[in-house]
Amino acid sequence: MEETFQSGKGLAGLDEHQIRRYTSWSRWVTLAMLAHAFLAVVRADEQARHPAPDGLIPLTCNEIQRLFITLVVRPVREVAHRLAWSAWRRRHQARAQVGHYRPQAANQN
Repeated sequence: MEETFQSGKGLAGLDEHQIRRYTSWSRWVTLAMLAHAFLAVVRADEQARHPAPDGLIPLTCNEIQRLFITLVVRPVREVAHRLAWSAWRRRHQARAQVGHYRPQAANQN
């Protein structure tokens, strides 16, 4: 539960509202929760329909948020560059993950 709340704060701006009235707070929280649900559904759907290629980690909510902002909210002319950058970042994270868990697996044997 705490992890989901932290994710909602970081990805959807759940903690970025200045509370003055209940109505505005409830609208903000509803919008933030919908944004976080959107990211979670897109991530689950993407992982179910398109498994990650070898050497890449699956798309995460953070990466989907970056791609959404880059490609939809603030579109740029270099879409191919942004998608290549996303693939590079995911490949780097996959290598880091393997390197992180390798010593732990060696210690368990």
